[in-house]
Amino acid sequence: MEIVGSVYHIWAVFALIAVAIFAFANEQVELEISSIGVIAALLLLFHFYPLVDESGTNLLTPTQILAGIADPALITVLSLLVVGQGIVRTGALEQPIRRLVTLRRHHPILAIAVVLAAVLVISAFMNNTPVVVIFIPLMTALAERMHRSTSTLMIPLSYASILGGMTTLIGSSTNLLVMAAATQAGQPKIGFFDFTIPGAVLAFFGLIYALVVIPRILPDRTSMKGEVVDISGKQFIVQMEVAPDSPLVGEEAVAGQFPSLRNITIRFIQRGEHVLLPPFDGITLKPADAVVFAGTRKSITEAFSDNPQILQGFLEPDSPNAEAVEELGNVQEQTLAEAVVAPASRMIGRALYQISFHYRTRCVVIGIQRRSRMIRTSRMTDIRLEAGDVLLILGNRSDIMRLRKNPDVLLMEWSTRELPATALAWRARLIFGAVVVCAATGLLPIVVAAVCGAVAMVVSGCLNVFQASRSIDRRILLLIGAALGLGAAMQATGGASYLAHGVLTVMMGAGPTVILSAFFLLVAIFTNILSNNATAVLFTPIGISIAQELGVDPMIFVFAVIFAANCSFATPMGYQTNLLVMGPGHYKFADFFKAGAPLVLLLWIIFSLFAPFYYGLM
Repeated sequence: MEIVGSVYHIWAVFALIAVAIFAFANEQVELEISSIGVIAALLLLFHFYPLVDESGTNLLTPTQILAGIADPALITVLSLLVVGQGIVRTGALEQPIRRLVTLRRHHPILAIAVVLAAVLVISAFMNNTPVVVIFIPLMTALAERMHRSTSTLMIPLSYASILGGMTTLIGSSTNLLVMAAATQAGQPKIGFFDFTIPGAVLAFFGLIYALVVIPRILPDRTSMKGEVVDISGKQFIVQMEVAPDSPLVGEEAVAGQFPSLRNITIRFIQRGEHVLLPPFDGITLKPADAVVFAGTRKSITEAFSDNPQILQGFLEPDSPNAEAVEELGNVQEQTLAEAVVAPASRMIGRALYQISFHYRTRCVVIGIQRRSRMIRTSRMTDIRLEAGDVLLILGNRSDIMRLRKNPDVLLMEWSTRELPATALAWRARLIFGAVVVCAATGLLPIVVAAVCGAVAMVVSGCLNVFQASRSIDRRILLLIGAALGLGAAMQATGGASYLAHGVLTVMMGAGPTVILSAFFLLVAIFTNILSNNATAVLFTPIGISIAQELGVDPMIFVFAVIFAANCSFATPMGYQTNLLVMGPGHYKFADFFKAGAPLVLLLWIIFSLFAPFYYGLM
């Protein structure tokens, strides 16, 4: 087989990288397709034109190209996604968040600072995306409390999570991938806190900027508030039977509220032939009591999550599907959804007890909401359904999805949400804490700790297999696999050294501090154009080669890649948390550039001043 000169391989890899960058940035091409195409092109290129040394040994085999898909760093990233999903599914952060909500009542400005600082700290040990998802409702509540637009708070929320991610090894998938690329290039493994000090310095100044500057330069889009339909305050009428083994039995009302039914308005309690009306002070709930109340979906969800046994009160004792009582008690398997009674539905004009809804669908109607007026009736089961009534439905996800084929109701799929199993929150916290401690202390390798944590989340019941598999994003898997494959090709062909030599030639006569600063800015620009993960993997071997040419410690440039690749502030596609807050904040593309570009420049200046002093390059 013909031996092709290495220079041709270098330019072939450069051309493939250019095509990959264009494909990754082009939203018209699916990211999965682009990634698979890059991997296939690498395999074909080095199969027909192998890279061999003087002895005829193939330097870049298919095994080496595909090694990125099984790289420990990638396995760690995917495992941590599962662990993070376990935290979200069990509501393990709900209690701390509620305490922050109480703080906002008295010191709203301080509450914003505390929330953003909390996001920064949590993101240092947890994947950024679920952190932002959890805190978006809280930031919305803070904005309403302070009579401010959410557009002044959502971008700072995203930026705080990104800043926190650059302080520890597991804070961001980018950090783990840089470690993988550096190890692949022959550098030592990065420790958990090896770059925490410079990362914390950058994060501190970035957080100050997010708190003080961003709210003043972002537009106040309060006029758009009316365009968004807020369903959080929508009231459902709910009727619940107190089961003999329900945690509600023996519970006494305090100040008119039952502790297990907080933030819920009790209409009345029917006990046998007697109706108990508010106020309920001194009244203790008994088995077979029918409690009729009005509550928002959020308050109802919280009540069910905290006390899963309450769900048994939504099936009649003589129900022919008695086995469903046990199914309803398993809260982590349950999904809440809303469905509208269709105009030609057979349910119109009939009460719930007449339609055998649970018998036909294996789902339970737990609440009714009528848009035109407030329902005033004795019991929910006596309400005659009308076209347009919204039903709050509980059931297994598969049963809920089957309602799409039911002609009597129109399922609002956007409303489907799985109930958080807060009763298992302590397990999720324990598992998450064990993963962090084992990885931070070196008791276990980080990949071992992450995989064991993911398995523990499933075995302990915090997640089922379906939920765990859904938390793994195949786009991340394929994109990282393609990027690591390109990185390996750059290293093996000498492309990284070629680029490093070119950079040094252009900056001839400049010292290591100037070159390090310029390299940081170059990576920071690319991370806002390309994906942060792809940028990190592609620039790591280049940074190592530049350091070797300069005769300085390559790990200094490796850490520079970590910090710069995390500077994904100037574009919404720079980081996925930016995309998450784009809707709630009513942002345009230019808003991210207006707020993020100065932050990139600020961190570049701080790094350029601090890094030479910290790493002894002065």
